[in-house]
Amino acid sequence: QVQLVESGGGLVQPGGSLRLSCAASGIIFSMNTMGWYRKAPGKQRELVATITSGGSTNYADSVKGRFTISRDNAKNTVYVQMNSLKPEDTAIYYCRASRMWSGKQIEQWGQGTQVTVSS
Repeated sequence: QVQLVESGGGLVQPGGSLRLSCAASGIIFSMNTMGWYRKAPGKQRELVATITSGGSTNYADSVKGRFTISRDNAKNTVYVQMNSLKPEDTAIYYCRASRMWSGKQIEQWGQGTQVTVSS
C-alpha cells in the first residue's frame, strides 16, 4: 500500500520558518520525482518545488530563494525548508511522488498539511 504522509505544518508568523516532511512507503522512493504542491482557499493547486531522482530541483518563482527542497533516499523522505514565510504562503501543502512506468506517468499524493502564516 502506497502512503505519503506529510508533517510539519502549523501556524507561523510572517518572516518565520517551517520545515515540512513527507515520509513515503510502498514505492521505490529513489526512482521517483518528489514534489511539493499547495492549494490556497479559492485558488488552484500550484507547484511549489520538485526534486528528481538525480537531485535536480525546480521551484516556483514565488518561492525561489526562500524555500529549499531536499530528499533523503535512505529515509524515504522529502523535505521542504520554508524561510521568510509570507501570508500568501498560507495553504494546504501536498507531497507528490511520480515516475514513468511502461510509458505512463504514475503518481501518488499525500493527504496534505496546513501551513498558516499570520501574525
